[in-house]
Amino acid sequence: MLASSVKKASAKNSANGADLVLPHDYEPSEDEEFMNERQLAFFRRALKKWKQEIIEESKETLAHLQDGPIQEADLNDRASSETDWGLELRTRDRQRKLTSKIDSALRRIEEGEYGYCQVTGEPISLDRLKARPIATMTVEAQEAHERNEKISRDQ
Repeated sequence: MLASSVKKASAKNSANGADLVLPHDYEPSEDEEFMNERQLAFFRRALKKWKQEIIEESKETLAHLQDGPIQEADLNDRASSETDWGLELRTRDRQRKLTSKIDSALRRIEEGEYGYCQVTGEPISLDRLKARPIATMTVEAQEAHERNEKISRDQ
């Protein structure tokens, strides 16, 4: 149960790390203790920034959609505009779901569970977390999950 004791220590560090100020160029390293205060603060900052960017994009979309109904007289132009609006709305829906995943990752940081696979309890690699900070599984666990989903779909 080493992972659970590390998680508990990270939870304590997380509470203290909320006010931790990091250098702008800080990057988590494999040479550090996994999910120490600095790493947690780094990922917290990255997640909050990502969420803020999504919120700003959503505001722009809303303002664009409120500009008024599609006015094109030509049917082809109107169809093209409606398709564009549909794509934009689907993108915003995906981003809404993404903000939910970001909130979940932020909760895991506060609970001391961030960075650990929800299936195996093993640490998720820092490279994976940097690339996908909302990751909940190690690469191996994710691949196994996807294989099982594919098998289920094919049956």
